[in-house]
Amino acid sequence: MTDIKTIAVNALEDLKGKDIVSLDVSELSDVMDTLIICTGTSNRQVKSLANNVVEDGKEAGFRPIGVEGMEQGEWVLVDYGDVVVHVMQAETRGFYDLEKLWSMTPNTREDADGSDPHEH
Repeated sequence: MTDIKTIAVNALEDLKGKDIVSLDVSELSDVMDTLIICTGTSNRQVKSLANNVVEDGKEAGFRPIGVEGMEQGEWVLVDYGDVVVHVMQAETRGFYDLEKLWSMTPNTREDADGSDPHEH
């Protein structure tokens, strides 16, 4: 049986989603293991990409816990619990920079003065 990660990435690739990234965030989050991020070129494509993930997931027996942002199509989040898919327009993706946010492990974060915040 195919897992939802593979189904989601394939669904995004099928509709030409751009810059698809899958991040293992299991060390950083208690609520999810994988974050999948994809860029859509327009509101319509963002909605279509997210909808394709939902539809392909349903066919394989996966139902999302929630889907948010479909109305606007700037940033659609499809939540499967362990796996969360973010489909975003380029400007929104650049602004929020989730890859950078989620790639920062706690032990590499530093205060502005360069010191380790845990040593204060």
